[in-house]
Amino acid sequence: MIDRAVSLSDDAALREALAGADFVLFAAPVAQTQSLLERIAPFLEAGTIITDAGSTKSDVVAAARAALGERIGQFVPGHPIAGREARGPDAALLDLYVNRNVVLCPLSENRPEAVERVAAMWHTPGACVRGMASGQHDRVLASVSHLPHVLSFALVEQILNSPDAALKFSFAAGGFRDFTRIAASSPECGATSAWRIARRCLPNSTTNTAVLARLRAAIEAGDGAALEAVFARSRVARSEWQEHRSAGDASK
Repeated sequence: MIDRAVSLSDDAALREALAGADFVLFAAPVAQTQSLLERIAPFLEAGTIITDAGSTKSDVVAAARAALGERIGQFVPGHPIAGREARGPDAALLDLYVNRNVVLCPLSENRPEAVERVAAMWHTPGACVRGMASGQHDRVLASVSHLPHVLSFALVEQILNSPDAALKFSFAAGGFRDFTRIAASSPECGATSAWRIARRCLPNSTTNTAVLARLRAAIEAGDGAALEAVFARSRVARSEWQEHRSAGDASK
């Protein structure tokens, strides 16, 4: 899986590992960004491009600015949107990034050629690279990534807290499996992302609560037409999304 590994506590090994490096890719919980950058900064060469795979960007950019200072131009923020709930080397997939989105959030200090090189790096495993401002990235991903994580963990937590949890889990089937798939992901990464994105995620959570309240009111009132309208809109939107995604898969 890797050619070699070095310890962050070994200055000599870090210096040797980073000597002549074209890229440094951070694949760690976003809360560790600043400390990791500060640790390797003394050994980074001027031509080395640093990028990341963090699921939030505004806080990562702030951490990079704090750690790198005037060398911030070497850091090109990125986010490959192709995660899985499974972890470790055995969960690796050869085609994980094929036709999947990778968002780059270039900084004003980045050289165009540096951004182009990071984009080319992601094109190599088949990803579709898109540009976006860091703030916009965080708002979009709060809706379609972080909030689903919170809802998935919330449902499992709700069942765990019930007196007949074991019985409920014994009858859980496909719907439960699909909805809670991401609850099997890394607790550290999930909690870090949810906390870091909280200010942008909360408005979506509030909106979600309002929708649930509207559905509950329709159920209590026996308003089948209102429920059907919501379900129909959702079905069409979900089907169109799936068709678009499947079309991308078919073009592999």
